[in-house]
Amino acid sequence: MALRNSPDSFGLISRLIHWGMALLILSLIALGLRISWMEPSLSNLWLYGLHKTMGLSAFGLVLFRILWHLISPPPGPLATGWQRLFIKAWHWTLYALMIATPVAGWAASSASGIDTLYAGTFVVPPLVEVSERAEFVWFILHEIFAKTLLGMVIVHMLAAVKREMGGDGTLTRMLRGRA
Repeated sequence: MALRNSPDSFGLISRLIHWGMALLILSLIALGLRISWMEPSLSNLWLYGLHKTMGLSAFGLVLFRILWHLISPPPGPLATGWQRLFIKAWHWTLYALMIATPVAGWAASSASGIDTLYAGTFVVPPLVEVSERAEFVWFILHEIFAKTLLGMVIVHMLAAVKREMGGDGTLTRMLRGRA
């Protein structure tokens, strides 16, 4: 089992990062929706900290993923022509949202004046100055980015299943490495 990618297959590291990110993003969105409906209190404050820790972890993981793809380039999409270009643009947009969403959340937390802690221990430096207006704007952006990311992830999953059922091996390649 190869750790690195090849021109026609995903290595184990890329597959672990991919599925780890998928699980983390879906968990973050579920937790984010849950805490958005709650009134903050001492009894549920830990959930906000958990969301921040998971979000910063996702941010670090996507940066690692980009670095890994520079070291070990992933194989291209199995599609051809305009579909190949569309898939590449879709993936670039997913990456942009995987970066923008946690950055917007981090900025929103910074603007609120409440320290952003990683794992309840490490204080993460603020991105922006404390400002009620900035807090509002950054939280709105965070929500828009997160919901857009969720929609794109759902379409991404459905497209992978559709292509797999069509026999092209897209999903198999991300599960086993090869189509």
